[in-house]
Amino acid sequence: MKTNHETLPQLCDYLGLKNLALQHTEIIKRAHEKQLGLLDFLEMVLRQEAILKQESSIRYRIRESRLPKPYKLLADFDFAFQPKLRKSLVMDLATMEFMKHHESILLIGDCGVGKSHLGQALGMIACEKGYKVLYTTCAALINDLNAGVFEKNLTKRIRKYVNPDLLIIDEMGHDRLELQLTKEAHLLFKVVDERYRLNRPLIFTTNVEEKAWAEYLGDPVSTKAILDRIFHHAVKIEIRGPSYRQHKGIELQKKYEKLM
Repeated sequence: MKTNHETLPQLCDYLGLKNLALQHTEIIKRAHEKQLGLLDFLEMVLRQEAILKQESSIRYRIRESRLPKPYKLLADFDFAFQPKLRKSLVMDLATMEFMKHHESILLIGDCGVGKSHLGQALGMIACEKGYKVLYTTCAALINDLNAGVFEKNLTKRIRKYVNPDLLIIDEMGHDRLELQLTKEAHLLFKVVDERYRLNRPLIFTTNVEEKAWAEYLGDPVSTKAILDRIFHHAVKIEIRGPSYRQHKGIELQKKYEKLM
């Protein structure tokens, strides 16, 4: 095999060295300017490739997570608007120590207080830290599993929600349409129980108070089992305060009223 400069890009492509394949001329020029030795040059090339591979892996994990766009970032969360929420607790969770300890997070509160924002932002950080994440709303999960019952592939669909390192189940209580379906609590229990058995964390957001879960899901026995498993290894965060969406809506209205 030839090893001259004409074949260098092909060799890099074959080895998966994408950055070197595209920028080898500039990299070699920079090495000459800095008068790098062979070992330093090799370290520089490999370090750049490692950074590129890491960034590519993060983009892939975020894409596969199905986190909704626009992506929610922790830096964009307005802690000043929710002063009753302990910022230090959220920042501790952002270190992803809860993942190492196989702990879950239960975010409970009124509509518009930022539960989904926090859950999704923590999911983004998990992707950046190398964890496989999957996001779903509670309604979408239940509808998907119900379809699995009728299509006789329920086991395969459950596996989709059990396999990720972190599963985010968002917005339980936002869609009452699933109440018309059957076995909601039973099917949700299958996912929660299997993840509990395998010590795989959940992030769960809801505006349904604990005492109302049985009525919402329609099965007191399964609901009790779900609650038992979620609360056993979970950090419970209650967010009580005004709706941020309503606040921004009022601000927007005032802005345009001044122009009238």
